[in-house]
Amino acid sequence: MTTSRQHQEAHGIGQIEEQLEQQIQAATEIQGKSKLDQEIKAAANEHSSELDEIIEK
Repeated sequence: MTTSRQHQEAHGIGQIEEQLEQQIQAATEIQGKSKLDQEIKAAANEHSSELDEIIEK
């Protein structure tokens, strides 16, 4: 069972994450996406990995 304090901490973390996402969006609108950011996002969204190749064998 979660305590009130744990609930408040979880809520606070959620608020921080939301605020950071808003800051990222604002910075992107102002500065545009950097090539590195685009490459990182593309790499994070790749579906194949070395583990996938091992599993397929």
